[in-house]
Formats: sequence, C-alpha cells, structure tokens
Amino acid sequence: MSTSIGQKKGLLSFLSAPLIGALSDVWGRKSFLLLTVFFTCAPIPLMKISPWWYFAVISMSGVFAVTFSVIFAYVADITQEHERSTAYGLVSATFAASLVTSPAIGAYLSQAYGDTLVVVLASGVALLDIGFILLAVPESLPEEMRPVSWGAPISWEQADPFASLRKVGQDSTVLLICITVFLSYLPEAGQYSSFFLYLRQVIGFSSETVAAFIGVVGILSILAQTVVLGILMRSIGNKNTILLGLGFQILQLAWYGFGSQPWMMWAAGAVAAMSSITFPAISAMVSRNADPDQQGVVQGMITGIRGLCNGLGPALYGFVFYLFHVELNEMAEVETLGKASKPNMANPTDESSIIPGPPFLFGACSVLLSLLVALFIPEHNLALRSGSHKKHSNGAQTHTHSPQAGGAEGKEPLLEDSSV
Repeated sequence: MSTSIGQKKGLLSFLSAPLIGALSDVWGRKSFLLLTVFFTCAPIPLMKISPWWYFAVISMSGVFAVTFSVIFAYVADITQEHERSTAYGLVSATFAASLVTSPAIGAYLSQAYGDTLVVVLASGVALLDIGFILLAVPESLPEEMRPVSWGAPISWEQADPFASLRKVGQDSTVLLICITVFLSYLPEAGQYSSFFLYLRQVIGFSSETVAAFIGVVGILSILAQTVVLGILMRSIGNKNTILLGLGFQILQLAWYGFGSQPWMMWAAGAVAAMSSITFPAISAMVSRNADPDQQGVVQGMITGIRGLCNGLGPALYGFVFYLFHVELNEMAEVETLGKASKPNMANPTDESSIIPGPPFLFGACSVLLSLLVALFIPEHNLALRSGSHKKHSNGAQTHTHSPQAGGAEGKEPLLEDSSV
C-alpha cells in the first residue's frame, strides 16, 4: 500500500509542481509556502483520528507536497546570485538535519510514552510551523512583479503546467538539466524505500546500528552541503560541482551493490554524504540562469521530476530485487521469523551471490548516464534578460497581451542562452 501511495503522490507532484511554481511567480511565495506546508502536514493528526482518511489524504497531498520548489524560489528572491548555492545548501542541510533527528526522537517517545504522544507532538510542531509562516515570514516577491491584487487575472500560458513542460522541449538547457535530475534521483528515490531494510536483512545491521548509520551519514551530509559545497562552488564552479556530486553517487551506489561487509556500507555512506551536494548545486544553476519572474516555475519543474522519481524509484528497485530473488520483508515479519534465513533471499556471504545488491548497480548505471548528459550542460549562460522585470511591472495589465504576443512569449527559452 505504501508503494501505491508513493506512486500517486509522485505523479501528482510531477503534475502540480510547475503549476504551483508558476502561480507563485505571479501571486507571491508566502501564500503558496503556507499552502504547501499545510497540506504536507495535514495527514499527521489523521494517523490517530482515522487511518482510512489518513491514507486518502496522504495520497492526495502530493498535489501540494512541493514545498521545496516554493522555498528555493523564495531563496532566489532574497539572495544575490553568488549566495544562492550556499543558501540552497543550508536549506538542504536543514532538511537532512530533520531526517537525522526526527526518527530518533519519534522512536524514543513512542517506546517510552506511546504513539499517541508522537502524533500529538508532530501535529503541534506542524501548527508552530504554519504559525511561523503566517506571522514571521515576509513576502519575498517584489511588489512590482505581482499583480495589484489576487483578483487580477493571469493568463493560462503562465499557469498551465503543460505549457511549462512544453518549454522543456524548446530549451535544450532545461531539457538537459531535467534529464540529469531524473536519471540521478530515480535510483536515490528507490534507495530510500529499501536501503534500511537491506541493511537489516542482507548485510546484518541491528536496529541500533541502522540508527547510528542514519545519524552519521546525516551529519556528514550537513557538513557537505554547508561547508564543502561552498568551497567547491567557488573553486571549481557550478557545473564541475554537479559532475563531482554525480561521480560520488556512482561510487556510492556501486559500493552498495558490490559491498558484502558492514564496513563497506559505512564507507559507502560517507561517499553518499558527499553526493548530497548534487541537488543544491543543480538548483543553484537553474536559479542562476532563470529570469527573476520564472524562479518558481523552473524550481517547480525540478521538484516535479523529483516527485515523479519518488513514485517510480521504489517500484523499480522492488522489481529488480524480485528479478534477482532478493526478498525484503517488513520488519514486523522479520522479527517474527527471528534469525531463520529465508531460502529465496540472497545472502552476501554465499559464494553464489556475486552481486549482493543488484538494484544499486542499476542505479549506478542510471547515474552514469546522468553524468554523461550533464557534461553537455552549458557552464556559463548570458546575463538575465534586461526586460524580465518589466513583465509584471504594470500589475494586471501584464496579463492582457495580445494572442500574437502571448504566442511569441511561449516560444522564448525558459533559461538564457541555451546553446550547447
């Protein structure tokens, strides 16, 4: 069921992220930041109120679970071009920090006080987040780039998500970046769905060791996305930082695929932390080369592709595990079985099992293709169009172009100087 929910959420995110990003380019970031955070957190209290409604709401929440696209567009509004890679790294590092701390806190509170307290506490934190956005977060989109009021009409060309996707085929730079993101994040999304079960059942990690592994890799990822990313961006440039991150990801996945000993997983985890620099570096490149009034839509396209990968990746990894007769069970079933080995589960200590983790090798091949595509992404694009700020300077009049003018705008490249 969780795989089916993930697939629905991923598809809905893929379709809605460009639309929400485009709307935030017109009406401002704060309202859509509040909207996406609210619907992302809405399923939490339903875990105790009604499991049926929880699964229904969490399946549909994918429409609005695109907070990253709005946040990255917000960051682009308030930072200078040379500051964005560091800012994006801080955002990603904050997310990594939450992934490190929240499972450990939740597990401890659940064991000590029960699941109800965890749900209540999580709901309270979500309410605090929503209140903070309402009271403390200012609007970042400049007034001259927004209509006079929310009642001002916008053209369908601006809000149509399929129009945004059509622009991918019209701009070779956007197309290359989107392909790079898809091929690199697809195995990462699949890895998230199965890797910790893989560590428990195939490599032999205990639950405490898995928790320690998550903590160590999370801390290293925070350091990589804050300290290392800034140094690399200044020293070797944006494109080379992306290529280096993809190289680390290939090494990490190959090591996961061939590794059969716990120390190999720890070493590969350190490499995985270094590969976390890829996404903020890609987001910085997209933001740096997009017009100020298109930050939301371009970040939405990247977020949408990642959402699609979140739906497809787990299914892909599950299928490859099935092909190679590697069976990963839910932990409750594993605890019931105890230490009894299953006859159809590949064991890395068996001589017949040459490749303990075949999906990870498939993922390494996918990232290798991503790296080859990324080689063709232009390193430097021309300066932003001088007229980009003028599109919204007249408020609602901006959206009343003639059909001829609208058609001409639709053919403009989404990013500047897309020549390869």
